[in-house]
Amino acid sequence: MSSSKPNAPRIPTAESKIKRRSEIRNIIRRLQADGKTVVFTNGCFDIMHVGHIRYLEEARRLGDCLVVGVNTDDSVRVRKGDKRPIVSQFQRAEVVAALACVDYVTLFSEATPVEIVDELRPDVHVKGGDYTLSQMPEAPVVEAYGGKVVLVPVIEGYSTTKIVDRILEIAEKG
Repeated sequence: MSSSKPNAPRIPTAESKIKRRSEIRNIIRRLQADGKTVVFTNGCFDIMHVGHIRYLEEARRLGDCLVVGVNTDDSVRVRKGDKRPIVSQFQRAEVVAALACVDYVTLFSEATPVEIVDELRPDVHVKGGDYTLSQMPEAPVVEAYGGKVVLVPVIEGYSTTKIVDRILEIAEKG
């Protein structure tokens, strides 16, 4: 006997939302051809916290489809140092993909999102408000093809670094 109800909506699995970049590019082109607005953002998402969730939910509200680029382990090490990431790229991608507000996830290994943004060409590219346009090497690329860059305010007090520091503090007190 099947445990699913016959008329229940099919909920995609997190794994099914993780795609190769070429697949994402084709999906985006189809959505855009149908008049849909595609939003893209990227990040490490090493240890998920409420700041990430609120950021991604806000990004999703800016369009019809949210695609998230998750940094590979190697690119996180370049940005954050040898002790990061804490969680592997495949686990981080699956956790991000499990969120209802996220439609698709892809991994990217470049130091900046310039190349992936140029290839995917989303309608809207979102970054946290802790960045400025001048700090975003991808901003001119987005603007050159007619896309829009949106800075979403950061939720103060939430960061993976603070979580790691708190865990270390607790461990030291033992």
